[in-house]
Amino acid sequence: MSERFGEFVEVRRHGFVAELVLDRPKAMNAVSSAMAVSVGQACASLALDGEARVVVLSSSASRAFCVGADLKERNSFSDAELLRQRPLTRGAYGGVLELPMPVIAAVHGFALGGGFELALACDLIVADETAVVGLPEVSVGVIPGGGGTQLLPRRVGAARAAELIFSARRVEAREALEMGLVDSVVEAGGDREAALELAGRIAANSPVGLRAAKRALRVGYGLDLRAGLEVEDAAWRSAAFSGDRAEGVAAFNEKRAPQWPGE
Repeated sequence: MSERFGEFVEVRRHGFVAELVLDRPKAMNAVSSAMAVSVGQACASLALDGEARVVVLSSSASRAFCVGADLKERNSFSDAELLRQRPLTRGAYGGVLELPMPVIAAVHGFALGGGFELALACDLIVADETAVVGLPEVSVGVIPGGGGTQLLPRRVGAARAAELIFSARRVEAREALEMGLVDSVVEAGGDREAALELAGRIAANSPVGLRAAKRALRVGYGLDLRAGLEVEDAAWRSAAFSGDRAEGVAAFNEKRAPQWPGE
């Protein structure tokens, strides 16, 4: 089962896993205004989807995950038009970032600029051996505008993020893994399958627990320990008195697979 969001985005269903497919292969998924709107709409729909426990963000383009902003489109923009586009692109990147369930990026080929920022907005990044990542925005006179200056240092530290952003250099898969820019590297062409397999394992767990754990991780990160523990306690309370917790404990004691109510 699948659903289209405009011309360039498709959501496919794999049981409790939703696959959000960037589907503009002729442009290597360059993010145009229309595509940004579609990504934002798809994310808004998924955020309210009680059946989706995990999301995989993938690409239908053979040579790229996403090459970032559509610079051909932007070359025609006036300053006023560029300003009007800004909420659309922020809606796309923010839509992925704010998804309440775990999100895994399946990356192959080029993931540059806004394309890498889409991956950074995910919780985990599975890359194949062909992946090349980077934030080259300063080389064309701008800065990362899809969360890169905030998300990258949270992954790899401030100094390493500064080196990558200031130099605008591209990083190939194996070095990216060593630097922590991606979380795993698989054989060429295997990123989507590996991401879907990982998503399936995650989706076997409590949807209430998964969302609460993600909230605690995201909100608590960067806070001092005392404040972080309060964030964790609030997330724990939201799961501890849920139907999922009751079912999980019952299933454990009855030695059977849980049937999560998701509430």
